[in-house]
Amino acid sequence: MKKIELIATATFGLEAVVAREVQDLGYETEVENARVIFQGDERAVCRSNLWLRSADRVLIRVGEFKALTFDELFEKTKALPWADWLPENASFPVEGKSVKSKLFSISDCQAIVKKAIVESMKKKYHRKWFDETGPLYTIEVSLLQDVATLTIDTSGAGLHKRGYRKLSTSAPLKETLAAAMINLSYWNSERILFDPFCGSGTIPIEAALIGLNAAPGLHREFAAESWLYLPQRFWSEARQEAEDLIRRDLKLNIRGTDIDPKVMSIARYHAKLAGVNDYVSFQQMPVADLRTKKKYGCLICNPPYGERLEDVKEVEQLYRQMGVTFKPLDTWSLYVLTSYRNFERLFGRRADRRRKLYNGRIECQYYQFYGPRPPRRGS
Repeated sequence: MKKIELIATATFGLEAVVAREVQDLGYETEVENARVIFQGDERAVCRSNLWLRSADRVLIRVGEFKALTFDELFEKTKALPWADWLPENASFPVEGKSVKSKLFSISDCQAIVKKAIVESMKKKYHRKWFDETGPLYTIEVSLLQDVATLTIDTSGAGLHKRGYRKLSTSAPLKETLAAAMINLSYWNSERILFDPFCGSGTIPIEAALIGLNAAPGLHREFAAESWLYLPQRFWSEARQEAEDLIRRDLKLNIRGTDIDPKVMSIARYHAKLAGVNDYVSFQQMPVADLRTKKKYGCLICNPPYGERLEDVKEVEQLYRQMGVTFKPLDTWSLYVLTSYRNFERLFGRRADRRRKLYNGRIECQYYQFYGPRPPRRGS
């Protein structure tokens, strides 16, 4: 099998999390801003799409080169081995972006790359016209400081689309970010996990998938599944491997609550679609009523931010209430994602660590308050 250069794209701040996920699959990584680069064979395309929890997409890097002129972009793109991937009936739209580069016109770059690929394929297939009625191969030309990276998207829909979130709620948290928040915490399958602002259930559901070692992409399709050069048996083998690795015999203690009873029914529905309804529980409850006798748990949440001016006072009161309610949880580890800059002051406690993350386009801080390490079993 040939070696393929792959890129797992990542939201800023999550590169290290994604790199660890790629390494757990057995691949060496190189980390750059917003992307993790690794090499693998054809099966790596299947396995990385199925297993990566916090990455946005998996791309094949066809080539990378410096391009200061449109002629240079055309000739170097044309020289790449496009026919190794694109069959003659391929549908290959070209997307683009340019940052701090002389070639700043995205539409011109897209058109030039498209023309160059067509010219490259003419040599291979001896045709003057390609009808593009076959499988989808979305190509991107990305220019950063005059370096052009040409990729093919293997994922199709973003990897956050696991397939279980069918109903929408206000300000939903992406599944990839929720998984990263859990992986940045001290939670493991032996500890209780609590989310008092669970909304449609994303954090508890992602925690259950992690605890069960269930591949997040197991119940969805990917663009590369229809590609000629990735045999269907590779996908079948990767899916069978993922099925065999699920730890269905585990007992998990994962709870989600929210003040809105309507979203609780949505959360239960999503948990059922995700196949984890037997491992998580949901209850309508305001955060002020949170009580537990459990020790050494993890509380992970994404409370309201107060992005609108009319909501600020209400959110400030909520954060004060969180400080009061969470104070008795002195053996727990607490993790809170918010864009509100004065959260610690209202919460009444300085975080042990803060990490800048992005919820969509909103810059947030992930506040981490560490509880004591649980005693070892049998000690």
